[in-house]
Amino acid sequence: MKQFPHVPTHIAVIMDGNRRWARERGLPILAGHRRVADEVLEPLIEYAARRGVRYMTFWAFSTENWHRDNAEVRGIMAIFRHVIKNRWSRLHEKGVRVRVIGDLSRFPPDIQQALGDVVEQTKNNTTITAVFALNYGGRDEIVRAIEKLRANSKFKIQNSKLAEEDFCQYLDTKGIPDPDMIIRTGGEQRISGFLLWQSEYSELYFPAWYMPDFTLLRLDEAIEEYKRRKRRFGK
Repeated sequence: MKQFPHVPTHIAVIMDGNRRWARERGLPILAGHRRVADEVLEPLIEYAARRGVRYMTFWAFSTENWHRDNAEVRGIMAIFRHVIKNRWSRLHEKGVRVRVIGDLSRFPPDIQQALGDVVEQTKNNTTITAVFALNYGGRDEIVRAIEKLRANSKFKIQNSKLAEEDFCQYLDTKGIPDPDMIIRTGGEQRISGFLLWQSEYSELYFPAWYMPDFTLLRLDEAIEEYKRRKRRFGK
């Protein structure tokens, strides 16, 4: 596999600012979500692959997002159905492997089934891995991992001490490298529980522009910023 020096292997994105983008333009609240789904994600993933990024993770729906207005949540569910049916098939054609992290049990059965189908269909693709965090929260992921660990009687018998490497096998991100860079669009300077375990040494980048304005040029700018960082990993 071709190597790309100083390009992050894994970029994770907290997709913030969709609603503010819509409000500032006098558009319906879902307009920002639709723009991201229909105009931003596919070219961004495709271009990231060309730049040498191997993984991109997008936080699309958090465990707290269920508390939003019911009409907005229903609208977001409709967008998910649209994306899975019409957009992710295009990603498959381009060799993108799709993975999903988060607790999917709260989603309607048809969405759960469709997500499972796409993950299975694309599992052998190698161009880039696009990870979508759905009903995801960092604390929730850790709690669920602990519950899985407690339920594993084989682990209880064979291990007296828990190693970090063992615990990682119970996280949603098993097999996915930790993000080298986390981008939060929209100007807020916090990660709000995103990938709590995995973000220990991630470089953080907080641009002011909103997710619907995430262009290919802005991905270039983020990668250039990453190149300027000196990563010491605590040494």
